[in-house]
Amino acid sequence: MDEVTYEKAIFAGGCFWCMVEPFDKKPGIQKVLSGYTGGDKPNPTYKEVCTNTTGHREAVEITFDPNVFPYSKLLDIFWQQIDPTDSGGQFNDRGESYKTAIYYLNETQREHAQASKKELENSGKFTKPIATDILPAKPFYPAENEHQDYYKKQSFHYQLYKKGSGRADFIKQHWKKQYTKEELKDKLTATQYFVTQENGTEQPFHNEYWDNQEEGVYVDIVSGEPLFSSLDQYDAGCGWPSFTKPLDRQSLKENLDTSHGMRRIEVRSEDADSHLGHVFDDGPIDKGGMRYCINSAALRFVPKHKLKEEGLEEYLSLFH
Repeated sequence: MDEVTYEKAIFAGGCFWCMVEPFDKKPGIQKVLSGYTGGDKPNPTYKEVCTNTTGHREAVEITFDPNVFPYSKLLDIFWQQIDPTDSGGQFNDRGESYKTAIYYLNETQREHAQASKKELENSGKFTKPIATDILPAKPFYPAENEHQDYYKKQSFHYQLYKKGSGRADFIKQHWKKQYTKEELKDKLTATQYFVTQENGTEQPFHNEYWDNQEEGVYVDIVSGEPLFSSLDQYDAGCGWPSFTKPLDRQSLKENLDTSHGMRRIEVRSEDADSHLGHVFDDGPIDKGGMRYCINSAALRFVPKHKLKEEGLEEYLSLFH
């Protein structure tokens, strides 16, 4: 097997707590570090950077396999986490240390960054100028341990902060596709609409994917967001597609469901807010013990041989 040659990317997107989660767990991404860069003071501390006097900005350093997850896709994810028109910080966080930037480590990254910024400017998505800087990389200094993987270590506070700062609502409003009921009724079959928009449940054993044996990836029927892999699918005997885990837990939301006189944990997609199904703790113990019981009507299956054609080539690395 060929040895993997990893590359690095550095992005400043405001509070670095919120810039780890979107990249973490994506295929081909080995590590995401929170830290500081852009200034001249060696080994700055969090308190020093927050004074906005060091020249440093909060940033993330991503170690990735470009053959699996190319730099251009990292740029796509980066833009969709920020307000690129804000020249004074991000959301509630103000000052130099919270300004956005793409720090390029070589000429190829610089060209990709400038092209992506130009594409965003020409898209008309924002009426204000794009304020994100594109700068040559300077030394990157990892932040203190308590700031690493904050979204996992302090998940409740992290979610409150992401919402309270205004970032979550901005992303939903400006970066996520919004559908009207009429658009969804045109886009979906009656069953798909019933399941995803009205929290419905399809018939067991009489649905498209309950016994699928083909390799591939399942995406949200509404948004196309990748949700599950056939590698994690198993026959739970319930008549619906069952999975031991999602591709990325951040692509799902879990809510308490007390309908029909039961207490269950509902599973919804993060991007489209589609009702998918429920998660139970009666799955295979050796696979983590969870069973994601999902409606076929909430999914679209992309077979392995079509992943590249549909822009999902990074998931080919799952299938050897």
